[in-house]
Amino acid sequence: MSHSAVQNSARRSGSGSGSGWWKVPVAGAVGAAVVNLIVFAVADLAGASLVVVDAGEEHPITVGGVIGSSVVPLVVGLGAALLLAVWKPVFLRIAQYVGSGLALLSVAGPLSSGADGGTVAALSLMHITLGVAVFTTLQLHRRHL
Repeated sequence: MSHSAVQNSARRSGSGSGSGWWKVPVAGAVGAAVVNLIVFAVADLAGASLVVVDAGEEHPITVGGVIGSSVVPLVVGLGAALLLAVWKPVFLRIAQYVGSGLALLSVAGPLSSGADGGTVAALSLMHITLGVAVFTTLQLHRRHL
């Protein structure tokens, strides 16, 4: 195998020196967290309660909760997709649709939460943001392979 074929293979798999494959989930997570914090701030300024009631118990939505709920699923999901793509590159495309679809389906949670309209709208938008972040981040990664 020629040197250029080895370099191309390493680039496609996300391995190799300087590839920075780990930057993909981090960039997606940071971007989603920033957007979701803006949504949180706007909802707070607009007077949304930012409280979800579950089984009669109130659960306030916090800045830390928004950051954690934005970062953890993206880093874990995108990281898993990138690792699987080392084995089979098609997993990047599959993860784009499955991850985005799951995030959009999760909008059902806020819609059925019984919270005030502003809170439901903010939480729904945050879930949609995650779906867009998954799709966009993996698309950008695929384009740079």
